[in-house]
Amino acid sequence: MSLLSLRRMAGIAVLSIFSLVFVGETFAAQTVKVEGLIKGRSGDRMILKTSQAPNLVVILTDETDVAQVQGVLKARRKDMSMAALIPGLAVKVEGTYNDQQQVVAKTVRFKGDDLQRAQAIQAGMHETQVQTQENKAELEAQSKALQQQETNIAANKASIDANIARFGQLDDYYIMDEVTVYFGNGKVDVDSKYDSQLNALAEKAKSVNGYMIEVKGYASATGSVALNQKLSEDRAQNVTSILLQQAKVPLTRMLAPGAMGESEQVGNEKTEEGQAQNRRVVVRVLQNKAIAGV
Repeated sequence: MSLLSLRRMAGIAVLSIFSLVFVGETFAAQTVKVEGLIKGRSGDRMILKTSQAPNLVVILTDETDVAQVQGVLKARRKDMSMAALIPGLAVKVEGTYNDQQQVVAKTVRFKGDDLQRAQAIQAGMHETQVQTQENKAELEAQSKALQQQETNIAANKASIDANIARFGQLDDYYIMDEVTVYFGNGKVDVDSKYDSQLNALAEKAKSVNGYMIEVKGYASATGSVALNQKLSEDRAQNVTSILLQQAKVPLTRMLAPGAMGESEQVGNEKTEEGQAQNRRVVVRVLQNKAIAGV
């Protein structure tokens, strides 16, 4: 084979290599659109369940545009913070793949109704988990002592199993620490005596791998339902502001504050002491087991 032929073949090989590299880079840079359910959040990383992938990793950046679509035609949008991206929320993500086949999100969109449903699930996750375990223990005891109630027990167990399947990994988390902030009747301002407790909670959270902070506000049943709903919302928001501004908790570590209104009363509403116990905000440091295991 002549020297000229060898040079031509070498040139063709080099061009082929450059072409493959160019095609690979072009493919990686192509825009991708995915829809799915958020399974977990850890800072700037989301785990998304889609029809094609059960654990698609989505990377959030400072440039990621997060918004809620509104209107009948979903033509209007409302800018939202990344705190709204909570487990259980159905989202549409547009972005590009990185070299690890993770989607780097350019935009994230979701509907208001989906956000409300996800918040409701978040609010009831822990309570549902505890109640499920208690119901299971009760059913086992009843099945041994009262065989004549076998039919009712089977029906109750089926209901419990349905709840477990419904929530899946959404209630599969650890509560690493907790602080409760109490309020006066009709008050929403946070007493300064809680500042040190909230700062200490935020500092301890830094040692928890993949931590998230949940804030849920409550009100007593005194007054109208609408007013108490607003009080619980303002209380949760004010506590969240302290965590963000004073304790310097990153926004990506905060779940959207929950306004629980008169629900989940812990004190006797017929007494002043019980009412005082119900006027509260509960702050929890959570560790999602699914994220911790990734």
